[in-house]
Amino acid sequence: MLLKKEGFPEEDELVLCTVTAVQFHSVFATLDEYGKTGLIHISEIAPGRIRNIRDYVVEGKKVVCKVLRIDKQKGHIDLSLRRVNEAQKRKKLNQIKQEQLSERIIEFVAKANKLKFEGLYDQLAEKILDKYPSMFAAFEEVVSGNLDLSKIIDAKLAKQLTEQITQRIKPPEVEVGGELTLSCREPNGVELIKEALKKAEEAGPAIKYKGTGTYSIWVKAEDYKSAEKILKKALDAIEKFSKKNKIQQEFKRIEKD
Repeated sequence: MLLKKEGFPEEDELVLCTVTAVQFHSVFATLDEYGKTGLIHISEIAPGRIRNIRDYVVEGKKVVCKVLRIDKQKGHIDLSLRRVNEAQKRKKLNQIKQEQLSERIIEFVAKANKLKFEGLYDQLAEKILDKYPSMFAAFEEVVSGNLDLSKIIDAKLAKQLTEQITQRIKPPEVEVGGELTLSCREPNGVELIKEALKKAEEAGPAIKYKGTGTYSIWVKAEDYKSAEKILKKALDAIEKFSKKNKIQQEFKRIEKD
């Protein structure tokens, strides 16, 4: 991966590392995005007693770590492997895959024009990475129509890149929602609840029955502001109908990983 970050990472930042040396009580690893070396103490490898550190890490293994402490003067970076949960690991690895996809797109266009991949990447990076956290983040803006690559590079290359980007990268999407519980003791309670859900669905969310009067309700949109607006409209519709028809309702928000 060509993306390189300047300086040191932030404390608590998740970083992709390559294990370079395994010792009795510690592990040395290179932070792939920063090109610096960090240390993982045996106590930060895994919870509980560790009999053989090599049961968890070996040289050359890629691992997602959390940055614990940084001493910039000495150049020391303390890392933790055990403090990264599966959701965090998946999220970080997905970010890496996204960046690799961006690089493959650039490489494809470079080869089609008999250019050096690194040269085209550097040309884009010089204009993009001071404004966006990654190449993929910039390419998402291209998909959304908020970034015109012809203002950055040659028009022909910009057109080819834009075509590849729009073909291979979906528009950015966020999702908000949670669990909705509905109950009604009226004789026609089932029908009333169905009607309440119908009112909510008219606003646009996806609603699915989970069992025992509980439903999942989720909204997907290009940004959080739009998603929250749709979700609020749906929940307001349910609340208004429920008050008129003696339906008990409760909504519990769930944060997606």
